Amino acid sequence: MKVLVLNAGSSSHKSYLYELTGPLPPTPPTPLWQATIDWSGGGQLVAKANQARQERHLTEAERPRAIAHLIATLTEGNTAVLENWQEIAIVGHRVVHGGADYSQPTRIDADVKATIRDLCTLAPAHNPVNLAGIEAIEQLLGDVPQLAVFDTAFHQQMPAAARTYPLPYEWVERGIRRYGFHGISHEYCSQRAAQLLDKPLDSLRLITCHLGNGCSLAAVQEGHSIDTTMGFTPLEGLMMGSRSGSIDPAIALYLQRQHDFTPDQVDRLLNKESGLKGIAGGDGDLRAVLAGREQGDERAQLAFAMYVHSLRRQIGAMLGVLGGLEALVFAGGIGENSPDVRAAACGALEFLGLRLDAAANQDRPRDRDIALPDSTVRVLVIATAEDWAIAQACHRYWQAELA
Repeated sequence: MKVLVLNAGSSSHKSYLYELTGPLPPTPPTPLWQATIDWSGGGQLVAKANQARQERHLTEAERPRAIAHLIATLTEGNTAVLENWQEIAIVGHRVVHGGADYSQPTRIDADVKATIRDLCTLAPAHNPVNLAGIEAIEQLLGDVPQLAVFDTAFHQQMPAAARTYPLPYEWVERGIRRYGFHGISHEYCSQRAAQLLDKPLDSLRLITCHLGNGCSLAAVQEGHSIDTTMGFTPLEGLMMGSRSGSIDPAIALYLQRQHDFTPDQVDRLLNKESGLKGIAGGDGDLRAVLAGREQGDERAQLAFAMYVHSLRRQIGAMLGVLGGLEALVFAGGIGENSPDVRAAACGALEFLGLRLDAAANQDRPRDRDIALPDSTVRVLVIATAEDWAIAQACHRYWQAELA
C-alpha cells in the first residue's frame, strides 16, 4: 500500500510517499518520493524521486494551490512515481493541536476538521496550515481516507498535577490546561532510544529534547510523557528561534497597559520577534548565532548563553520530575546538528556521572550513543522521523479499520 504523508509547518511543508508491504521495518525506509516547499525562501518547491530532482518557484499565496503543485510532482516530470491517484491508499497529516479531544490518530471528518479549526487560536502558526493541507487533499484526491496524527496526543496521559495550571478551577474545566506539543517526535525518539539501548521502553526514564526552530522537552517514564515544557500553546517553555518561551505573564499586561499593544501585537512580539531572533537579530537561525558568537558579536554571545541557560534549567526540571535518568536524547534540527548545544547542555550534568565523548559529539552522530563507556547516563542523538511515525500510524489504522 502507498501512504502519503503531509507535514505542514509554519516555515515549510514536507511530504513523503511510502510504499509499505509486509512487516514494518524498525527504522525509516527510503521514501518513493519526497518534496518540500520552503515558505521562508519565497515558496521554493523541491521534489526528489527516481534519483532525480525537480525545482519550482511558486508564486501562489494560497497554500492549497501551492500544495497542489507539490502533489502534482507525484505524477509529472522526472519525479513521477504514480500512474494515477487511486494508488494512494491513505493520507496522513501532522496536526499540531488536537486539544483534549484526541489521544490517538483519528480519521478526518467534518467534526475533526471543525475541532482543528476551532483550535487555530491556540496554534495560530500551525493549525491553519495543517487544515489547508487537509482541504487541498480533499480537492485533489476526493474521498481518500485521511488520518490526523496529533502532536498533543502523546502528552494526554500527563498526570493532573503536571497538566493543570494554578488558576480558578472553573477555567480548568473550560479547557485551559497544559497540552504539550512535538508529541510525534518525542514518542518516536523514546521508542528509538529503547531500540538503541536494547532495553524495554517501560524500564526507561528519558528526557527527550526536540530542538529546532520550535523547542520542547519531555520527561518520559515507562513509555509515557509525564511532563513537558510546552503548555496551553507552543509558546511556553524553552527559548526558541523566534518564540520567547516562558516569561513573566505580567509582561504582556504591561505592554498592553503602558504601551497600548493590541493582543495581536503581543502575539506577534512573543511568537515571531523574540527568542534567538529577538536577542541576536537576524532570522533566529542558531547557525547564524553561532557564527556571530565566534566573531565576537556580543548579542549573539548573549543569545547563545540564554539559550543554553534555558535548556539546562528545563532539563533540571524534567530530571526532578523523573527522579532519575537512563538517557538524555537530542533530536530536531539543532539537537541533531549542533555539537556546541549538546556539549553545553551535558556539561551541566556531570554531577550525575554523565560523561560525553567529545570526539563522538563532533562526528555528526545519527542514531547513536555519544556518551563515554563509563558514563552513568547515556546520551543519544536520534534523527527524529515524524513523517515515518505518521506513515506507521496510517499503516496500523489501515490494517485495523480499512483492510
